[in-house]
Amino acid sequence: MQITDSKQIATYYKALVEKNENFVGIFYVGVKTTSIFCIANCRARKPKLENVIFYTTFKEALSEGFRPCKICKPTQNANQAPKEVEKAIQLVKENPKEKISDYRLQENDISAKVVRNWFKKNYGMTFHAYQRMYRINTAFQELQNGKQTTETAFEIGYESLSGFGYTFKKIMGTSPKNSQKNTQIMSKKKEDKTELKSTVLISRLTTPLGAMFVCATENGICLLEFADRKMLETEFADIQKRLNAVILTGENKHITQAKKELEEYFEGKRTIFEVNLEPIGTDFQKTVWEGLHQIEYGKTRSYQEQSEHLGNPKAIRAVASANGMNKISIIIPCHRVIGKDGKLTGYGGGLERKKWLLMHENKYNPNKEGNEKELRLF
Repeated sequence: MQITDSKQIATYYKALVEKNENFVGIFYVGVKTTSIFCIANCRARKPKLENVIFYTTFKEALSEGFRPCKICKPTQNANQAPKEVEKAIQLVKENPKEKISDYRLQENDISAKVVRNWFKKNYGMTFHAYQRMYRINTAFQELQNGKQTTETAFEIGYESLSGFGYTFKKIMGTSPKNSQKNTQIMSKKKEDKTELKSTVLISRLTTPLGAMFVCATENGICLLEFADRKMLETEFADIQKRLNAVILTGENKHITQAKKELEEYFEGKRTIFEVNLEPIGTDFQKTVWEGLHQIEYGKTRSYQEQSEHLGNPKAIRAVASANGMNKISIIIPCHRVIGKDGKLTGYGGGLERKKWLLMHENKYNPNKEGNEKELRLF
């Protein structure tokens, strides 16, 4: 939304001039004379008040034709965790069985308020809730490997088994005892044996196009989406239902690898992803997504061409719908599918991001020769 209130504009302009860190991510400022947009703490020379427009999201600035500033990198740095938050997260990772109190944060020169507010805004939960999920995930892994419930409970900081059991069941949907390796949960309605609830790990990363969430099972990446994607909650629910899983904060080798490969991709150093994937969907959707992998880096394909490639030329709408249900953006390149007339149609992350990704791949495409079709898109 464009800011039109004069008092709010005056407040934001003052923050811009003073490079106030507290306003980073609160507003984005478009500069009319240069057609770029920045965040509050940008080091660049400050424009005159009459030459700026304030927005609440960077997507709005992009849609109005402003380009990201190369100095402050607003799409990336506005979502980057402050140093204090990074230190707090590192404390949790280094002490996965301990509860990091506000006092412990203060001992490490970390503001509990800054950490608390950042987690609320970016994760939709408190820092302490994030810690609980992290510790319960640690406990789940140990129980799966045969460790006793009592030992596990006290090791991760619980003073009573009942408290541990209550929290564990609330998050995991089953008791610690039923989560131990080779234990089977009996259905209350039927005598059939059902599978144990599995875990899907979720982590956050920042990119030049904004913050993203990445999820992985023990087999591979099952979700990579922009944090502001409208369908995100629906996708989380679908993954949990199809896998009979619970999503917990954490990181495994697949997430670590995905983050590294995405960093290389955005730097223009990687054209093919190698991380293991576990796409979650119907058989038809998986077939369509597999077809997306065959669209080369730096090239595009129309929905009709994609349908023909899959041997089903009349299934254009069904193929387009399956593209829209892709939960692993960028790595499964649904952004490379465009309209028959060359227009950029439909993308869960927004058309401006789709355009950026195609321009990025066109720029770093090692096989630009003979690719005039793609060049005309821009």
